[in-house]
Amino acid sequence: MDTPEGILRGLQQIILEPDFLITDYIGVGGLGAAFVNAGILTLLAIFILYKMEIKVTGATISTVWLMTGFGLFGKNIFNVWFIMAGVWIYTRYQRDKFIKYVYIGLFGTSLAPLVTQMMFITNMSRWISIPLGMAMGVMIGFVLPPLSSYLMRVHQGFNLYNIGFTAGIIGTICVSVLRSYGLNMESRMIWTTGNNGILSIFLVTLFILLIGIGFYLNGSSVKGYKSFYKYSGRLITDFVILEGFAPSLLNMGINGLFATAYILMIRGDLNGPTIGGIFTIVGFSAFGKHLGNMSPIFLGVFLGSLTKVWSINDPNIVLAALFGTTLAPIAGEFGWKYGILAGFLHSSVVLNVGFLHGGINLYNNGFSGGIVAATLIPIIEAFKKEG
Repeated sequence: MDTPEGILRGLQQIILEPDFLITDYIGVGGLGAAFVNAGILTLLAIFILYKMEIKVTGATISTVWLMTGFGLFGKNIFNVWFIMAGVWIYTRYQRDKFIKYVYIGLFGTSLAPLVTQMMFITNMSRWISIPLGMAMGVMIGFVLPPLSSYLMRVHQGFNLYNIGFTAGIIGTICVSVLRSYGLNMESRMIWTTGNNGILSIFLVTLFILLIGIGFYLNGSSVKGYKSFYKYSGRLITDFVILEGFAPSLLNMGINGLFATAYILMIRGDLNGPTIGGIFTIVGFSAFGKHLGNMSPIFLGVFLGSLTKVWSINDPNIVLAALFGTTLAPIAGEFGWKYGILAGFLHSSVVLNVGFLHGGINLYNNGFSGGIVAATLIPIIEAFKKEG
């Protein structure tokens, strides 16, 4: 899709430009550079997990697919490592093993745009801004493990993107402090169009391969696939451990085709952010998501478009439908009606919480999902008890 020289120039742009929400790396550095950035990030994540001899589970798969997806908008080969370093320092401080926190470190790179913002975008001297950006990244990584563990209690595992909720809290505090010193985050919208043809071929081929490999490894059958539907998906539901690797591949491929078809059906755009959303669904299809608990969320967002002031294919709403499946466990646990309600509410909340963290939390839907789940779950349980 690009020449080596064009890719190198594109990677430089990706590293140096602001990358808070919404920054489509395809628009910043070009299609070639965006995919090279995502590919390198993915290989490095796999290498880290491989060197640590981590057993491949649904958590492993979801982590790697998230690194790939967000390698197309927000995470780059430079800005993620300072947060990882902060998590590693935390393990040294606690005299614990890094292997216990490596997933938190990789997921926690959702706040990587703050590192870029502090280093290269502020008006401060680079002698001050670069060390400050590095220090903020390390500090964020250091506080992520204890906070993420504590905040899981708030939504009781009904928000699959728990790190997104945690990062939203941290990001809100960081941005509030920065704003009090006159450092404001400008709104940003880089959203590419016109690549649906080539990207559709890429995605459909990829997901058919997943289904084909899963079918082959499953003894040329779909045995075990229906078993996913008996699980609510509430954290922690690891499909690879519960049902096996081959059926999980089937679920991943099917859900990937479903998400891609949804984008095309509503005449949305396939680009860095939407592929990031699709890949997040695919990754979590090994860790809690299936068509049974995701579909009501999509339907809730769609119904919202019929009554609210935005269109179903507006960029933020397209992302709300894809990433809003973080609330799939609500439909899985309490039924499709509550799933529709969760999607309906989420589509409104997610449009407003981004201001709090200035777009530096890439998992904005995880932040919104945590708020919706924390509000909705006690009400649902209260009504169920009354009934």
